[in-house]
Amino acid sequence: MVIRRSSSADVRQLIDALGAADDVAAESAIARLVVIGPRAIEHLLQEFPSATGRVRAGMLRTFEAAADPRTLPTARAALLDGSAVVQTAAIGAVRALLASTRADVARDALDALVTVALDRDRIVPVRLAAIDALRDLSPDVRRPLETKLAADPDPEISGRGEPEPPEGDRLWKDAVEGRLPTAPDALKRALAAVRTRARLTELQHVVDHIRAREQRESDALKREEWRAVRGAVHQALAARSSRLALYDLRDSLLDPDRLPVAFLAALEEIGDETCLEPLAAAYDASSRSGDAWWREHVATAFRAIVTREGLTRRHTAVKRALARWPDAAADLMLRV
Repeated sequence: MVIRRSSSADVRQLIDALGAADDVAAESAIARLVVIGPRAIEHLLQEFPSATGRVRAGMLRTFEAAADPRTLPTARAALLDGSAVVQTAAIGAVRALLASTRADVARDALDALVTVALDRDRIVPVRLAAIDALRDLSPDVRRPLETKLAADPDPEISGRGEPEPPEGDRLWKDAVEGRLPTAPDALKRALAAVRTRARLTELQHVVDHIRAREQRESDALKREEWRAVRGAVHQALAARSSRLALYDLRDSLLDPDRLPVAFLAALEEIGDETCLEPLAAAYDASSRSGDAWWREHVATAFRAIVTREGLTRRHTAVKRALARWPDAAADLMLRV
């Protein structure tokens, strides 16, 4: 019998990782806490009052990704935290609840953000974060707020009374609608600006549009650049524990060209048992081609999925991989 650590022990380790100086480790902890689900949120809510500022910010970012209505009272209270970093993270957590299916939660989230946006005693960066969080309000709700902001004595705030979306936001909106820029780097910069606040469906649509662009691109170097951006979008989805575009990750493993490591990093975070066969196929192909670098990264992703999902040779997905790619799958299972 396999002895597993308790989920409480796992959550405790992940909470500690939220305060890591390594942003990648912190993002990974957030994604894993969201995957654990309601039990992890309960732990976070219990420990939030005694947590340090950096860990609190990480907890709030987890609340943002989870969009759990239970987090609203804690997130609203954090809007009064002495740290601007924590306040800004709290704004993100409250913003995630604006679209809650519970009318009372959506209403209270809106009230909290409007209060921060109009509070002249707060520092400008925090107010601006709240204003940005309200940018997607319907026009009838947004106009009264814009009128009040336009009369604010601070020019940075009053300038948001009739906000002109930043260039990155405009470019991102075009990309979501299928109008990609000429240069892949331009979209990569836009993604960096919106990756934590873009809707998950927007990220999915951009994945599809980039894939189509890659297929039309005749220049190999440019095609590789677009593929790298697509991998970055997959990582943005994985950081928020979303499997909306998992189908594209699976299909991409069947491409003859080596993928950027971002694809496998995303698979490590959110891949499921349906990914085992294409990973085994990719491992088999790399074994025959002698591409040791790619083979090791494929093995790491395979191992991460099998471990996270608790799969064994008795599971159907593993059996299918062993039946279709016997040598590769057997070798991969030995690495788990």
